[in-house]
Amino acid sequence: MSLRTVDVFEERFAVRGKFEISRGARTEAVVVRVEIHDGDDVGQGECVPYARYGETPASVRQQIHAAAAFLETGGDRGLLQDVLPAGAARNALDCALWDLEARRRGVSAYELAGLERRAVQTLLTIGIDEPEEMARQAERGAPFGTLKLKVGSRDGLERDLERVRAVRGAAPDARIVVDANEGWSPHQVPAALEALAELGVALVEQPVPAGKDQKIGEIEHAVPLCADESFHTLEQLDFCAGRYEFVNLKLDKTGGLTHALEVVREAGDRGLSLMVGCMLSSSLAIAPALLVAQHAEVVDLDGPYLLAEDREPALGLGPTGSIDSNPGLWGG
Repeated sequence: MSLRTVDVFEERFAVRGKFEISRGARTEAVVVRVEIHDGDDVGQGECVPYARYGETPASVRQQIHAAAAFLETGGDRGLLQDVLPAGAARNALDCALWDLEARRRGVSAYELAGLERRAVQTLLTIGIDEPEEMARQAERGAPFGTLKLKVGSRDGLERDLERVRAVRGAAPDARIVVDANEGWSPHQVPAALEALAELGVALVEQPVPAGKDQKIGEIEHAVPLCADESFHTLEQLDFCAGRYEFVNLKLDKTGGLTHALEVVREAGDRGLSLMVGCMLSSSLAIAPALLVAQHAEVVDLDGPYLLAEDREPALGLGPTGSIDSNPGLWGG
């Protein structure tokens, strides 16, 4: 067996315009990319360190470097689950190992996972802005079919509802997902859900802060609820069942594709539907999530669409949200 080497890179991608959620605005995506070299074969993975979960680019790079000796001596994806905790660092390494294995075997990552390769359709996310600007973006993005609206800003619930009304007026036929990113308080939720149901909203994501949602399932709601910040790994599935109808599965939270596919198998047993999501990232982070998207009812993998410029080679990004895999980028 040839000796493996692990290289780590911090990279930045400018965001198209400005992207704002309840926790603040972003003008660039900061990612960590990993390359695992084994002879002539190279596997890649990308992750997004997320401050909400106590991560920084420096801390994630440190975790990856700490695991390098394990990987360089042949450590595999299964053992990696015990070497690093769930999070961005493990995600980058896990996805790089999937890529490397596919290339060494001369097959695709889809074949390794027992899946057929097919294109998926992503929604388009609209960041928090003035209602009129969000309406303009919705009109342009309506061909995507599904629009996800970021709300939960400091200017209050009524202003958030104005945003949703403006988007509904601009895109009357769109399926709308509303994501509060923990931006509402529990006492605001009943009125919010009632109003959003009248606007035909299809899904509401993480309306209240994680840790304050123990009784969220007791609130009568005609609109399904999706756990994001409240859900990371298998360990939270039992908590989410009975409180939420969906969980948002992100590879940076599960710590990679290996654990994500376990979640796919277990979530349905608890009556939970799947949304597959992403952070602001390039095509490299999205490529392995396409495998999870085969099982998801809601696909939110539009990270590269929000960038001013993606990496090359990139996924096949259709103008209205169709995403095709690219073996030259990831997955063999």
